[in-house]
Amino acid sequence: MKNIFILLSFALFYVTSMQVQAQETDKKAVKNEIKEAKKEVKKEKQVLKAEKKELRKLEKGDVSYQSKQEFYSDFGDVKDAQWKRSDYFDEVTFTKDGQSMKAYYDSQSKLVGTTSHKKFEDLPISAQKEIKSKYKNYIIKSVMLFDDNEANDSDMLLYGAQFEDSDNYFVELIKGDSGIVLQVTPEGNVFYFTKL
Repeated sequence: MKNIFILLSFALFYVTSMQVQAQETDKKAVKNEIKEAKKEVKKEKQVLKAEKKELRKLEKGDVSYQSKQEFYSDFGDVKDAQWKRSDYFDEVTFTKDGQSMKAYYDSQSKLVGTTSHKKFEDLPISAQKEIKSKYKNYIIKSVMLFDDNEANDSDMLLYGAQFEDSDNYFVELIKGDSGIVLQVTPEGNVFYFTKL
C-alpha cells in the first residue's frame, strides 16, 4: 500500500511538473508571438508611411485647399503668401511681422513647422564658439531657425534629410566648392547634419 501511495505521489508530482513546464512553454510562445506581431505592425506602419510619401509625390500639382485654410487659421490674413507643393509638403513663403518665413504643411494639412532666416549672432554663445573653433576654415553662408509645431508628430525634412522634430538652427558653411550643414540645438549643441 505504501508503494502504491509513493507511486501515486510520484505520478502526481510528475504530471504537475509537466503541466507547469507546458504553461511556461506556452507563456514563452505567446510572448514570442506578441513580439513578432509588434514587429509586423511596425513594418506595416513603415510601409504605410512610405506609401503615403510616395502618394504625396504623385499628387504633385495644386496645393491642398485645406492647407491654405489651416495657414490662414494659423497666421491670419497674410497678403503675400506664395504657395508651392514640394515632394512631401505644401509650402508657403510669407512675411509676418517684418520677418520672411516659410511654413510646411503635411499630407493632413497640419502645420509641421516654420523656418526663418537668422543671424549667426542669434545662435547660442557656446555654439558660436564651437563653430568658430572647429570650422574656422569655413565661411558662414546662412543661418536658419526651424520652429517645430509640437502638436504635430510628422517628421520634417530639410536639405533632403530627416531629423527629429524639435526647434533647431541650421547653419550652412562653405569651404571651396563644397559645403556642409550643421544642426544646432537651442541649448547650443552642435552636430553635423548633411552635405550641401
